[in-house]
Amino acid sequence: MSYLVATDGSAESDEAVRYAARQAVAFYETLEIAHVLTPDSELVDGTIVLPGEEAAVDAGQSVLASARTIAEEAVGDESIDVETQLLTGRPADAIADYAADADVDAIYVGHRGLSEEREQVVGSVAKSVVDKADVPVTVIR
Repeated sequence: MSYLVATDGSAESDEAVRYAARQAVAFYETLEIAHVLTPDSELVDGTIVLPGEEAAVDAGQSVLASARTIAEEAVGDESIDVETQLLTGRPADAIADYAADADVDAIYVGHRGLSEEREQVVGSVAKSVVDKADVPVTVIR
């Protein structure tokens, strides 16, 4: 059993990582931190393929490493089991699909709180994850 937190490296997702880490420690769960590479990325025979592939993967790994550090610092002296996942595709779909495949117990996402007009145009990853996920989703603002 585990908890999944999605991160894009933003301040809002950093807060979601902190919150999810504290929850994972409190309930003795593994924390899985996921970052989604977009756009036009795909998984081919287990290999991530996308334009500027090496730079994108390096940037994604950097986001995950930073999030791992944030999670570990959030729990202080407590022991936390952290795993990281680099995903590809549309963020909400990739997060919900991974959660279903990995049988996670809960998802945590940050939300930037865009204006209503802007969300209608670009949508909200957090709202889409809530709509698509089969497990409880906590949105951190």
